[in-house]
Amino acid sequence: MGTAGEDSAATAGPGPEDVVGGLARRFSLPGLERHHDASHILAAFSFASGCLSIAIMSAAAALTRQPLVFPSLGPTAFLLFYTPHAKANSPRATLAGHLIGVGAGYLALVVFGLTSAGPALSTGVTWPRVGAAALSLGLTAGIMIWLKVPHAPAGATTLIVSLGILTRPEQLAVLMLAVVLLVLQGVVILRLAGIPYPKGTDRQAS
Repeated sequence: MGTAGEDSAATAGPGPEDVVGGLARRFSLPGLERHHDASHILAAFSFASGCLSIAIMSAAAALTRQPLVFPSLGPTAFLLFYTPHAKANSPRATLAGHLIGVGAGYLALVVFGLTSAGPALSTGVTWPRVGAAALSLGLTAGIMIWLKVPHAPAGATTLIVSLGILTRPEQLAVLMLAVVLLVLQGVVILRLAGIPYPKGTDRQAS
């Protein structure tokens, strides 16, 4: 009987150990290559990749003064490097999932007349806000399943919108730009590691 990690690798394709091993070979780091699957090495890689992903977004946000950092980017970054070939982490599912979340969140604001309301954190949770949050999350989940582009972090994205944290169209466009930048960063790092991303994931997602 295989380990849980082996079972996951069998179903989801390459995991973080393959990414670390690929990067070690790419940059000729024999010591790292020999121990690329050790728990402490994988933990260090997860730490470094998470820091790098959000640091790049944060630096861009600081320079442009645009909301390029938002909570659901964190789980997207983690899933991208932990199980890159899982169907839910393909570029198609990632981009479509967040786009669906944004659209559903804004539609919910329109339906409940909240497009000009302040964020729930400052104005309080009203019944219209409860309805908007419920509608946005339900729509996001349903449409993602219907279109076969499940991406769990998109559920957080739609709540960011329907709870009034980011509501203006230009903010939502920047939000999607951040998702695109994160996917492109993932493509670069995974290709450096010899992982055929997004080619493999696109094939599984189709």
